[in-house]
Amino acid sequence: MIRIAAVGDVHVDKDVLGRFRPALEELPDRADALLIAGDLTRHGTVDEARCFVTEFGGLGVPVVVVLGNHDHQSDQQARVTDVLTDAGITVLEGEATVLELHGHRLGIAGVKGFGGGFAGACASNFGEREMKEFVGTTEVIAQRLEAALMSVQVDALVALTHYAPVPDTLVGEPLEIYAFLGCYQLGRAIDATPAALALHGHAHHGSERGRTPGGVPVRNVAHPVIKQAYNVYQLLSDSVDSALVAN
Repeated sequence: MIRIAAVGDVHVDKDVLGRFRPALEELPDRADALLIAGDLTRHGTVDEARCFVTEFGGLGVPVVVVLGNHDHQSDQQARVTDVLTDAGITVLEGEATVLELHGHRLGIAGVKGFGGGFAGACASNFGEREMKEFVGTTEVIAQRLEAALMSVQVDALVALTHYAPVPDTLVGEPLEIYAFLGCYQLGRAIDATPAALALHGHAHHGSERGRTPGGVPVRNVAHPVIKQAYNVYQLLSDSVDSALVAN
C-alpha cells in the first residue's frame, strides 16, 4: 500500500507561514509522499517561493509539485522553480518522477495544464491566430502529460495537474468559466495511459470527486475544497490497476 497526501492552491506568502506546518509535521506518520497541485504561491514571486519552502520543505517525505497559474503571475516561474528545486522539492512540467516506496514504484507525471473547456463547450483550433495559439498551447501541454505518463514503468501511476482534466470536479463553479478551469485534452491524455489516479486543483468552488471518460478516479485537492492541510489517498499498488481509497 502507498499512501499519498495531496493538496493544492495553498497560496503561500508571509501571511500564511505557520498555517499548514502543524499538520504537515504529522505527515511521516500518515503518508509516504506529498503531492501539491499548483498555486503554491499567491503572486509567483521568489520571496513567496521561499515562504513556501519554509512551510512545505523538510517534511521527512518526498514532496512533488506542479506550478499553477498564480505561480506564473510575476513571470518568475523559472526562478521560483529553482528555489523549490534547491530545497529538494521536485517540480514537474512535462516530466515524470519515480519514488521507491515500500517495495513499490510510484510514478508521478505532472504538468500545469491549461484551459479550453470540455466536450460540447470547448474552444477549437480554428480561426484567428490568437485562438489557434490558445488551443495549440492546451494540446501541446496535454501531449507532454501523456508522454510523461508513458515514460515510466511503475506499479502505480499518478497524473498531477493544476487545471482540471474533467468537468465533474468543477461542479459548483459557474458554467461560464469551465473553459478557464480545465480542458478535455488532459483527461484524454490520462485515459491513454495506465494511470491509477489524477489529482488537480484550481477550482476553489468545485467538487472533490470525478472520473475521466475512461474511468480513472479524479480528485480536486484544492485547499478550499478539501478544507484541510491535505487529503490522504491509498493506492493498493499490486498493479497499475490499483484500487483507490480516500481517507
